[in-house]
Amino acid sequence: MFRSATSSARVQRKRHFNAPSHERRVRMSSRLSTELRKEHGRRSLPVCIDDEVKVISGRFKGNEGKVVRVARASYAIFVEKCDKKKPNKQEYLIPIHPSNVVITKISFKGDSRKAILKRAVKVEEEQ
Repeated sequence: MFRSATSSARVQRKRHFNAPSHERRVRMSSRLSTELRKEHGRRSLPVCIDDEVKVISGRFKGNEGKVVRVARASYAIFVEKCDKKKPNKQEYLIPIHPSNVVITKISFKGDSRKAILKRAVKVEEEQ
């Protein structure tokens, strides 16, 4: 579980950049689109490969595509159509922070995503 909260900015930054992978996964969550939010009763989910997202801020605002790679070490995701060309015409993907995208379609490759959504529904029923 998470450590106790602190109001010190430098301690928060230290914990953010030195966080273990399982904490980074949770911090790399993105909002769900309004349709998905109504359907699943949840506001956000950790971003995974093959999720379809729409960029809502930054240089690639408005672009939609699949998540090709998730880099927890650098808190970045790479989306299909968000790329740039090098002088030799080779294309490379630009890293995007997960807070700058909205998930429009969820990938259910593993059982863990279904389990997360089921847990969210159970918690709502208990309250």
